[in-house]
Amino acid sequence: MTVEPSEDELLAALIELHRGLERMGPGDPAFSREILAGLPGLPEAPRIADLGCGAGAGALLLAETFRVPVVAVDLLRSFLDQLEIRARERGLESLVRAVEGDIGALDWPAGSLDLLWSEGAAYHLTFAGAVQRWRPLLAAGGLAVISEASWFTETPAAAARAFWAAAYPAMGTEATNAERAREAGFEVLGVHRLPARAWWDNYYGPRLRRVEEVRGSASAAMRAAIRETEAEVAMFRAHAEDYGYAFYVLRAG
Repeated sequence: MTVEPSEDELLAALIELHRGLERMGPGDPAFSREILAGLPGLPEAPRIADLGCGAGAGALLLAETFRVPVVAVDLLRSFLDQLEIRARERGLESLVRAVEGDIGALDWPAGSLDLLWSEGAAYHLTFAGAVQRWRPLLAAGGLAVISEASWFTETPAAAARAFWAAAYPAMGTEATNAERAREAGFEVLGVHRLPARAWWDNYYGPRLRRVEEVRGSASAAMRAAIRETEAEVAMFRAHAEDYGYAFYVLRAG
């Protein structure tokens, strides 16, 4: 009889599968720099946080770009440890503060941020939940840049719809998410689709190489994590035109 791994065992395997990777989700530094270069109205020394920072690709980029302190929040200490190592390696340890915490339950004062950055983490709260909870953290006129898995069409392929109905049933179209942001008190300044190549170059490619590193000695939980990874990659390969990540650039009203 095959015993399926528990949710905790599967989560631990997924964390291990991401160990050493620069990114915990799709992204691209050049694409992010373009977005940052176009942000309007930030003060000279903005107060910045990266929520759901993972191993810190975004937090490090923010610190390098603005040369001001960046608070980087994640629930997993193992990812924050990787961030701190990378910050030291790049001479940014004085600018990056790693905070272990729940991005859905921050008790920070209202209006304490000028720029809120979050790549691929809003889904933990759903996009609607994230913009509602995070809006009070921003000063009037403050900016939020949030990447979110989004439908690019109202009529995706049936296989893609079924896959995401199970994995993330709250996933919305770009228009739906823009409206959710407005309802939370944001002005939508732009919606920018992450190119599909960024998924392959910076996330799926390294992740699949990591799969091959661990496959030979994989536990039952790791084998389940590998199957989950390969199913996700196969779905994106077949239906990248139907969905992907979009960056929502929002201004607090």
